[in-house]
Amino acid sequence: MTADDPNRNAHRAWLFVASCISLLTTSMVFAIRGDIQAALGADFHLGAEQMGYIWGPAFWGFTLAIFACGLLVDWLGMKLMHAVSAVGYLLGVGLVLAAPKPDLADGVLVESIFAHKGTTMLYVGFLAMGLSQGVVEGVINPLAATLYPDKKGKMLNVLHAWWPGGMIIGGLLAFAMTRTGACWQLKLSTIAVPAIIYLAMCLLRKYPQTERVAAKVSFGDMVAGTLKPLYLLLFCCMWLTAAVELGPDQWFPTLMKDLTGMEGILFLCYTAGLMFVLRFFFGGVVHRFSPVLVLIACSALTGAGLFWLGALKTGTSAAVAFMAATVFGVGKTYFWPTMLGIVSERFPKGGALAMNLMGGAGMLSIAVVLPIMGNRLDKLGAGAALKSVSGLTIILVVVFTLVHIGYQRKGGYKAEAIQ
Repeated sequence: MTADDPNRNAHRAWLFVASCISLLTTSMVFAIRGDIQAALGADFHLGAEQMGYIWGPAFWGFTLAIFACGLLVDWLGMKLMHAVSAVGYLLGVGLVLAAPKPDLADGVLVESIFAHKGTTMLYVGFLAMGLSQGVVEGVINPLAATLYPDKKGKMLNVLHAWWPGGMIIGGLLAFAMTRTGACWQLKLSTIAVPAIIYLAMCLLRKYPQTERVAAKVSFGDMVAGTLKPLYLLLFCCMWLTAAVELGPDQWFPTLMKDLTGMEGILFLCYTAGLMFVLRFFFGGVVHRFSPVLVLIACSALTGAGLFWLGALKTGTSAAVAFMAATVFGVGKTYFWPTMLGIVSERFPKGGALAMNLMGGAGMLSIAVVLPIMGNRLDKLGAGAALKSVSGLTIILVVVFTLVHIGYQRKGGYKAEAIQ
C-alpha cells in the first residue's frame, strides 16, 4: 500500500485512535486519583505523606514497565503489550475497590501501609495501574513514530493532547459525581470504561513492526543510540521537566481548594483544557520554531506560574488564581511530547528503547517528588510545596539555552534519518 492508500490511512488512524484512548485512560487515573485523595485517605486513615507513598508505586510501576517495554516491545509486539495494559487497569481498579478498610478510631493514622491488608491492597492496586500506564506509554510512543515517520513531533503532540483530554474527562466526571454524592469507589470504577474500549480496538487490528525493527537497525546500534552525550543530558533534563509538570498536578485539586475554597478539580480541568487545545490544534509549533526554543519558553513560563501559585494566600480571589494557573498551564504544555519528539527525531536508531527510557525517567522523577511534596504539605503548606518545585525550572532554562546555542553553531536543529 502507498502512503496515500485509503485503507492504509484508515488502518493507521484506527491504531492512532486506540493509542489516544489508552492515553486518555492513563490520565483519567491521574485525575480521579487526585480527586479521591481526601476520601480515600479518610477511609483508610492515611495522612498526605502516607498517601504519597501509596501513590508512589503507580509511578515506580510506570517506570519499571516503560523501561521493560523499551526492550520487550520489539520482541513481544506492540499489539500484545497494548492489550495487556488494558487488562492491568481492570485488575488494578478491582484490587483497590476490594481493599478492606482498617478498623481504627477517627483521627488515628495508619503508621505503615504494609501493616494492614487494606492499605497493602491499595499499594498493589495502584502498582498494577502504574504498570499499565508504563506499558501504554511504552507502546504508543514508538507506535506513533512508526505510523507517522514524516511528522513525528507533530503527531506526538496530537497524541499527547489526550493526556490533558483524559484529565478533563476524568476531572469533570469526578466533579459531577461529587455533586450527586457519588462515593470514591464509583468514581474510580469509571476508569474501566475506556480501558475496555481500547482493549477491543487493539484486538481487532494488526500492528506494524516498530520503526527500528522495520529499518533493520541492530540491537547494539539501538543501545548505542542511548549512550550519546546529548541523549544522556536530555535524559537528566526529563527528570526535571516531569517534576515541574506532573508533580504539582497530582496535588493540584487539594492545593487549590485549600487556597481558594473552590473545588480544586476545576483548576486541574482548566489547565488541562489549555494543554489539550495547544497540543491538539497547535502541535506544529515545535517545528515552526526550534523544539529546543519551545522547551526554553516552557521552562520559563512554568517556573513563573508555579512561583505565582505558591505565593497565593488563603482566600485568594478565583480570578487571580486562574491567572496564575494559566501561566502554569501554558508553560507545561509542550514539555513531555517535545522531549519525546526530539528523541525520536535526533536519535531514531535508539528506537523504542530511547523513547521509553526517557518516559521512564519522567515517571521515576514523580515517584521521588510526590512524597517530598506531601511532606511539605503536612509541615509547611501548599505555597512552600509549589515554590520548592519552581526552582527546578531555572536549571532547565540554562541547560536548554546551552543546547540551543550548540545546535545554532551546527546550522540549527534538524531531524536525523534512521537510514
